[in-house]
Amino acid sequence: MDFRGIFTALVTPFRGDQLDEEGLAQNIRAQIKAGITGIVLLGTTGETPTLTEEEQEKIIRIGVREAKNKTLVIVGTASNSTQETIALTKKAKELGADAALIVAPYYNKPTQEGLFLHYEAIATQVDIPILVYNIQGRTGVNIETATLLRIAALPNIVGVKEASGNIGQIADVIQIVKGRYPSFSVLSGDDAVALPLIALGGDGLISVASNLMPERVVALIDAALDGRFDDSRKIHEDLLPFFRLQFVETNPIPIKEAMQLCGLPAGNCRLPLCGLQQKNREKLAELLKEMGLLLENKMSMR
Repeated sequence: MDFRGIFTALVTPFRGDQLDEEGLAQNIRAQIKAGITGIVLLGTTGETPTLTEEEQEKIIRIGVREAKNKTLVIVGTASNSTQETIALTKKAKELGADAALIVAPYYNKPTQEGLFLHYEAIATQVDIPILVYNIQGRTGVNIETATLLRIAALPNIVGVKEASGNIGQIADVIQIVKGRYPSFSVLSGDDAVALPLIALGGDGLISVASNLMPERVVALIDAALDGRFDDSRKIHEDLLPFFRLQFVETNPIPIKEAMQLCGLPAGNCRLPLCGLQQKNREKLAELLKEMGLLLENKMSMR
């Protein structure tokens, strides 16, 4: 499998308080039509902590049914318990996932040695490609580059979703880890950082914005990976205001609001996440109008 390109971290759409199964299938079909490299289910953007085990299994089944053999299906299987993460990863593999995205354990703040042993236990007990996910802002712990280099040597570890927010660290990961293991994939976990990451030698993006406008983000990443940096920079500049505004409040609150404004399946977030503040909703609606997204999406649904 080639973990190079553009992957969408899908929202979990709801109707009221219930999982919107048809809305999820509709969103996945739109992603495939747009030429996405892969979908990511049960990630941060998917509000996984609020989903029941039954809902999580339904989401995986729908994703595999709609996308298998059409685009890669990556499933978030992380927990702050190593044994539970192993069990979740085995389950995802049984259900047909192509790969697992595993964030560093959150809340318990392991040491760097603990992080290595955590990924070692998973990688040696589940035979599935694994993408490490580094996002200190969510987990409370940073996977240091020296630790990631050790993790990259483990079986089944194929890459990292880098969302440290530190461009210096990202450059080090590309130079040191990818330099040692050329097939190791380095993906941005932040839409706004994807272009510089690729310019430094990275491999693509796991995107939030592509939930709403997959064709535009595909064009951005394709141009960058093709070395057409003038083209990719122009697209990046056009999309940057949205990249910034989609994190004006906790993800996925703004992206789900944007999708609702454009008539796409999303629904509200589940508590403890709440709706977007009115002042930010107004800013978002105005930006979507300026970008032509309201018109585009309403037309596409006719």
